[in-house]
Amino acid sequence: MIQSMTGYGKAVATFQDKKIHVEIKSLNSKTTDLSTRIAPIYRDREMEIRQIVTNSLKRGKIDLSLWVEKENTTSATPINAALVENYYHQIKDIAAKAGIPEPSDWFATLLRLPDVTLKTDVEELTDEEWAVARQTLLTALGELNAFRRQEGAALEKKFTEKVDNIERLLHELEPFEKSRVPKIRETIVKELEEIPNVDYDKNRLEQELIYYIEKLDISEEKQRLANHLKYFRETMAENKPNGKKLGFIAQEMGREINTTGSKSNQAEMQNIVVKMKDELEQIKEQVLNAL
Repeated sequence: MIQSMTGYGKAVATFQDKKIHVEIKSLNSKTTDLSTRIAPIYRDREMEIRQIVTNSLKRGKIDLSLWVEKENTTSATPINAALVENYYHQIKDIAAKAGIPEPSDWFATLLRLPDVTLKTDVEELTDEEWAVARQTLLTALGELNAFRRQEGAALEKKFTEKVDNIERLLHELEPFEKSRVPKIRETIVKELEEIPNVDYDKNRLEQELIYYIEKLDISEEKQRLANHLKYFRETMAENKPNGKKLGFIAQEMGREINTTGSKSNQAEMQNIVVKMKDELEQIKEQVLNAL
């Protein structure tokens, strides 16, 4: 079963006055490349988060965002009243001594001064909140993996179509392969007979023809290519990520097709080989997206 490396998942959960958001995107990559943007309260859990994500997604260029949205907006940041009063008296004294006018808008001036407004509470991550955040992460990962399976099904359909096309083209080579031996023999004999006053040893000619035709024989290449096509189908059916393996098989298929092309000395056979290469190239492009 093929899975794509492309996917998207998101999830939202509520914990007390917070909304916990998780969003994950993935694209194809040769290795695991994970980028994270995590809310400060969950930073202590970053290694665990990374482990969960990599275990679930295996491979790909992955972007993870985990952030918190506060639902309760009525809580205000406390003002340090003692500090405000201290600033007020200092400014009045300086204005009096320097002979400069006092601020016309005291509150606007004082509230801009350092440390007047401070968060006095330090937010700590509780086990209960982490359990909710962790489950939200798992839900988003589940959505992304479902997306990957859906995309993988489309890839598998495409691969099956292309493999079937290559197999069909492979069978189309057979008539030309059988007919080219008599043609080669006929052409060589005809050209020899056109040379005046040349006497040749027919037995030796037969031996040379056999040697020449053996060098052009594509039976082994056809058999190996057929085996690779079968192996490609079997690998697609396996219930595990096999994108790299499919890529290696596609490379081996390419070697056999190229060798077949180099041995095909007829235009019709060369045209078929070009079509096979085109089908294989489309497999190679898409196999980069397979997990």
